[in-house]
Amino acid sequence: MTEQPLSGRHVAVTGGTGALGEVVVKRLLEAGATCHVPSHRTEGATGAEGDRLHVTPGVDLTDEAAVADFYAAIPELWASVHLAGGFVMAPLAKTGRAEFLGMIEKNTLTAVLCCRAAAAAMQETGRGGRIVNVAARPALEPRKGAKMVAYATSKAAIGALTQALAEELKGERILVNAIAPSTIDTPANRSAMPKADPSNWLSPSAAAEAILHLISPANTEISGAILPLYARA
Repeated sequence: MTEQPLSGRHVAVTGGTGALGEVVVKRLLEAGATCHVPSHRTEGATGAEGDRLHVTPGVDLTDEAAVADFYAAIPELWASVHLAGGFVMAPLAKTGRAEFLGMIEKNTLTAVLCCRAAAAAMQETGRGGRIVNVAARPALEPRKGAKMVAYATSKAAIGALTQALAEELKGERILVNAIAPSTIDTPANRSAMPKADPSNWLSPSAAAEAILHLISPANTEISGAILPLYARA
């Protein structure tokens, strides 16, 4: 029988209908979680296992009220995983105000608003919880961020957010961590980089296992960590 460390636990997964998100949601469902996924669409989401997958359409993660309403509807929130975001590759000379703020909104602002709402929901339960953000390798190694300054900057802010919030919440048994993946093996990345060797990329399943470990009740100590997931890239 498969161990179900998240049995009876409610977990929010933003970006849960994306290529990585579908793998993460599937793994958390296998671990017994009830997953709550905000989305602009319902098609393409992982098929529900019984009544343990709830997709809420039309949630704008840059809208403070919409985010608050989404989290307020989740009963007894245990964990929140923030996979939603975006990517733009462009040199600084071609990165204007709109492009820069677009990355800040999609990556940093969505994480900030979701962290805020998730922490409030966990504080209400009084039993602690887990938050996992997603940074990126260029956030930890900025030289890897050549021609992606806006993206690297927005993801570097995720690292600061994670560590600051971990310190703020350390007395409330709410652990806050982040993963920092290198290139993930997704259909979109294979299409964008047809000459690259995807065997060197991070598998979505490896990222899912790392996230599962960080949100597991068995993790009682790790907080404020930014976990590099670089595979062989």
